[in-house]
Amino acid sequence: MLKTRVITAVALLAMLLLVVLSKSPELFLLMMAAFFAAASWEALRLFGSKRALVGAVLWTMLFLFLMLNARFVNQKVFFGLCVALWAIRFMPSLKLGLPALDGFGNRLLCLVYGIALLGCFLAVAVLYSWSPLYLFSVMTLVWIADIGAYFSGKAFGKHKLAPSISPGKTWEGAAGGCLAVIVLASSSVFVPALADTFAVHVQTSWGWAGLVGVLVVFVGASIVGDLFESQLKRRADMKDSSNLLPGHGGVLDRIDALLPTLPLAVLIGYWL
Repeated sequence: MLKTRVITAVALLAMLLLVVLSKSPELFLLMMAAFFAAASWEALRLFGSKRALVGAVLWTMLFLFLMLNARFVNQKVFFGLCVALWAIRFMPSLKLGLPALDGFGNRLLCLVYGIALLGCFLAVAVLYSWSPLYLFSVMTLVWIADIGAYFSGKAFGKHKLAPSISPGKTWEGAAGGCLAVIVLASSSVFVPALADTFAVHVQTSWGWAGLVGVLVVFVGASIVGDLFESQLKRRADMKDSSNLLPGHGGVLDRIDALLPTLPLAVLIGYWL
């Protein structure tokens, strides 16, 4: 399993580097569309859709339209809406639960989650347009939080964070992931080569207290994204969102923590 995970991770990283180094807008759009289509298909399956493939095709067509016609989207309003959806709809569901799979509430929630999915991928495009380094600096914060939480949880985890949703996650793991992000992001401020990164821009504009505050909110948002997808999988009785990525599960399994954080990063970038 570990060998498979490593091979898949290396292949994905190589593909991402190829797209970045090519500086080809067409190749970037093709990669984005492929990942968005896969994530949409997985999401529709989690919501019990019987026409997940058809829905994914239609949703991807909308995504491509918005990518090619950015003038139709007020970015600040749209990304603000995405952040608000996570704050007032998805996060409360971790406490209140999800609607039944066969009800109207589930169909409405599926539509709202589709908007959040659009927001994440459109945020990737915006951050990438600012600079590939800026985009990767945002994504790296989420990856550091996840890795830090895993090892902290393994070493010190005792108090369950959300036992009914994801029994393996602990408060100690969350705290460890947050600490790892704060330490590494703060260290990046002193590296000249990383001057054009998210954490450095935040610290330059808002100081150290502002940086720590943003990072804590950022890590919290990543945890909410992770837990919400786990909640969807538990309701649908699925271990992974799919098996498209050998050793890793599905695309949603890899980007769940990015769904709330990337639109937030774009909004913060505008404020800066």
